[in-house]
Amino acid sequence: MAEVGIPYLNFSDGALDLENESEAWRVLSDKVREACESHGCFLVKYSDIPMKLLENMFMGLESLFDLPQEIKDKYADPNQYDKYLSSSFNPLHESFRIDCAPRLEEARAFTNIMWPHENPSFCEVLNSTSSKMLNLSLIIMKMILESFCIGRYYQFMVENSSNSFRILKHKVPPSNDSAGMSLLPHTDKNFSTILSENEVQGVEVLSKEVNKWIQVKIPTGSFMVFVGDTFKAWSNGRLHAAKHKVIMKGDKFRYSCALFLLPKEGATIEVPQELIDKDHPLRYRPFTYSDFVSFYTANYGDQTLEIFAGL
Repeated sequence: MAEVGIPYLNFSDGALDLENESEAWRVLSDKVREACESHGCFLVKYSDIPMKLLENMFMGLESLFDLPQEIKDKYADPNQYDKYLSSSFNPLHESFRIDCAPRLEEARAFTNIMWPHENPSFCEVLNSTSSKMLNLSLIIMKMILESFCIGRYYQFMVENSSNSFRILKHKVPPSNDSAGMSLLPHTDKNFSTILSENEVQGVEVLSKEVNKWIQVKIPTGSFMVFVGDTFKAWSNGRLHAAKHKVIMKGDKFRYSCALFLLPKEGATIEVPQELIDKDHPLRYRPFTYSDFVSFYTANYGDQTLEIFAGL
């Protein structure tokens, strides 16, 4: 069962007919768009990413985060503050960001830093998991564009997109009776995010309808999809970017991985003319993703997109 209030869609068991673009495909595409409009997120069952692969991914994450601190610090970069994150400011959260992990050479480069004597099994799992999650994110983008009847933009969007893969460890609060904030409330800045986690829950989403935080239970083997601010802007505000956070409770570590689909460096985000009409006047000026992220980093806040690009 999915969490009450969050749409749960089935992409498995032949539900996706990519070659023929069947009626089932069109119906499911409309459901994806509607979920992104009304909630800014949804849960999805997607059997093309096997449970065994996810289990191996999370087993690998345990070994990764158990490495000595001096090894993990080798991935830190003073010019890229979020390549490796671990700080006293947020002691319940630790993470790595790997750009373009679906490319085998990038997955191997990261793995070889963590394990100089090589760890081919982790490299393979990292590369395969991120590749399959990227494929899912592109399917979702294709569905949304086709449901808006602007599928002709899909190839352009793919050619002007990139990706990063974030792997995270959320730690146990100091007291088992307490709850701790592991990720502060935020909206993602990218196009979209595909999230997978081990069976330790913690995600909460701010409901657009009732303006209350909803605890989300991601069904085993399923994924959570979030719309990012950039896709909201590109869609002229038709899509909603859901604010979310991670609250840790209990005595078990939470491991998660997320595939972020984002614009290429220097790509311009501009609302298509087809999404502008008398009922939907233009809401956002054109901007580059890098400028938006720089503005957000310097001006963290709830209305960053509206302040930066809103008309």
